[in-house]
Amino acid sequence: MTVYSRIAGTGSYLPAKVLTNRDLETRVKTSDEWIYSRTGIRQRHIAAENQSASDLALLASHRALEAASVNPESINLIIVATTTPDMVFPSTACILQAKLGIKNCPAFDVQAVCSGFVYALATADQFMRSGQYQTILVVGAEVYSRILDWEDRTTCVLFGDGAGAVVLQRSDVPGILSSHLHADGSHADILSVPGGVSGGKISGRPLLQMEGNAVFKFAVRVLGEVAEEALAANQLEKSAIDWLIPHQANIRIIQATARKLGLPMEKVITTVDRHANTSAASIPLALDTAVRDGRIRAGQLVMLEGVGGGFTWGAILVRM
Repeated sequence: MTVYSRIAGTGSYLPAKVLTNRDLETRVKTSDEWIYSRTGIRQRHIAAENQSASDLALLASHRALEAASVNPESINLIIVATTTPDMVFPSTACILQAKLGIKNCPAFDVQAVCSGFVYALATADQFMRSGQYQTILVVGAEVYSRILDWEDRTTCVLFGDGAGAVVLQRSDVPGILSSHLHADGSHADILSVPGGVSGGKISGRPLLQMEGNAVFKFAVRVLGEVAEEALAANQLEKSAIDWLIPHQANIRIIQATARKLGLPMEKVITTVDRHANTSAASIPLALDTAVRDGRIRAGQLVMLEGVGGGFTWGAILVRM
């Protein structure tokens, strides 16, 4: 018998502190109008000083587990997508496992920046299809506020903190239809945090840097291509998509992607105005938002797609 995986529950968490565009006007030379007209962002959430990626992941995970009616002890595998781990090691997934009170199940991190959740969900699906697992927890969690240059008005206005999670369970019918992952490291320099640790000291510059125009052009092109690839692999027309959930980086990128797919914006889930770019957390945050407000319903076809530093990109087609 063929084994498939389906999304049994979703959850998310946003830190309590909200930083609006008006707030940023007092910190850098910018304006609410400038930020919103170029990005679609009105506000973002910022983690408290004592909150780490695993803390955000824990709260999102509890909500996903509750939605799936699953106890933590039932989890067979934990995969966390993050660019901002709690520490160099152990993995944020192992730290999350301990906070959930689970022992002995495998746990590891995936690092694909803003494509991280797509990569993690695709990886979890492959593990499920191996037949070894019944229940898998997949999380995207980020505290980007820690790696931003708050004096760089071109980047600090774009990002926020948050976490989203899904519980995958074994199914006899396809939930995740297919996944399509790509990477091209030759574009690494247009979006990066080129810092590290050496001899107990920071080497390089451990803050985000980005060539905005280059990222925009690359993202629009590959998101359109990978969406077409996913549809072709499943012999589906664009009209079959009930909902598109793209990585929430910039409303202009989202709109351009929708146009390429011939989808009205009414079929696109957007949270970028409230969450900003939460990297690996953005897709599961948007998914949970739309599930809980009733837009996404059982049986609908949802396309998830992301693009991020690396450069990495990918798409997943999911039957809810």
